[in-house]
Amino acid sequence: MKGPHTPIGEDDLQAYVDGRIAQDRFALVETYLDEQPEVRARLERERRQVEVLREQLRAKFEEPVPARLRVSSIRAGRRRRSRGWMRAAAAAVLIFALGCGSGWVLGRGAPIALPAARLAAADAVSQGAMAAYRTYVVEVAHPVEVGAEHEKHLMTWLSKRLGRPLEAPDLSAFGYALMGGRLLPARRGAAAQLMYENAGGERLTLYVQASDGTQTAFRFFRDGDASTLAWLDQGFGFAVTAPLARNALLPIAEAVYHAFEPAGSASGNG
Repeated sequence: MKGPHTPIGEDDLQAYVDGRIAQDRFALVETYLDEQPEVRARLERERRQVEVLREQLRAKFEEPVPARLRVSSIRAGRRRRSRGWMRAAAAAVLIFALGCGSGWVLGRGAPIALPAARLAAADAVSQGAMAAYRTYVVEVAHPVEVGAEHEKHLMTWLSKRLGRPLEAPDLSAFGYALMGGRLLPARRGAAAQLMYENAGGERLTLYVQASDGTQTAFRFFRDGDASTLAWLDQGFGFAVTAPLARNALLPIAEAVYHAFEPAGSASGNG
């Protein structure tokens, strides 16, 4: 347990940005940041990145319901298409709510207290993702169960076992290529892990599992040299894990989120 004389560490700074900092540490962190303007500037950049992600998704939240998906059309028999749109709208609301209310704050004043119940499911996903990452990222002979050369078979298999369509996101823009993936046990059924690697040999994993309830949250978790960004979306949890700082993981998480949007959800008219 940290006391008033414990030096300020990275976990304090992350808790400060997330609004989870303990009251007895808040003033100490403020004093530290006053003395370390370059650290305050870094935290401010991270906060702005989160705000950019939130604003990008705000537009989706505010889009009107397409005419073809209004109630009259749904009653005419277009239930399948309406379900796809509503899933996308719910996802937009989910991420928008995360950005506004999950405690991504920075600056002076009292820290925001986050409801534990809302974050419990996201914490479970992030911890499961980190455990799987630690287990398999160090593997040399068998880092994946099915290799990228059998990607179609891999994703069909994982989709069937998890009960939702899955495709491997293209992360080449970030320098990562798909290595393959595997099926893992999870508290609720099965989980999928996809593994990526960059030219430097650094590995990144995407973890997907069914999650409890419909509560939403967006969580950052760090364990040693690795970080996880986890979020919930329509009964599933997603987590991106890599030996990267939060500001480097954010754009990758955004790309993964968009990769799992239902087809056609990006357009607001039609």
